[in-house]
Amino acid sequence: MNFRKGKGREDPEINLIPFIDVLLVILIFLMVTTTYSKFTELQITLPTADANKALEKPGEINVTVDAKGNYTVNNVAVSFRDVAGLADSLREAALEANKGQPPAQTPVVVVNADQFAMHQMVINVMEAARLAGYEKLTFAAQAGGKK
Repeated sequence: MNFRKGKGREDPEINLIPFIDVLLVILIFLMVTTTYSKFTELQITLPTADANKALEKPGEINVTVDAKGNYTVNNVAVSFRDVAGLADSLREAALEANKGQPPAQTPVVVVNADQFAMHQMVINVMEAARLAGYEKLTFAAQAGGKK
């Protein structure tokens, strides 16, 4: 029962104009609500400090660990028996640096470890510093090393 002779069905057509309008409104909304921040790499200005130098420099205890497991405390070779013995060596080095008097400030333990030294050797030094009561510990590194 086709009452329209000669006319075929019209193909459905998607109207893109309203779709584009909606997308433009969403785009404008996102552009307005987005905050843009500028990231720059390696172009930084570091803050400056106008602090005076410390009048008293805290004592340092230099502990060296080589790849073979040898320890030195302030350039004096120490035989490693256990961590407690190494802690005693740290205390003795602090007393020698202050000419037999107990240090006024807690000395800083500087660990100079060989790059091929085992982790356990460095942990032994850290544990000995803790047992000796030295809370300040730092590690020395070589500047400008090549990889």
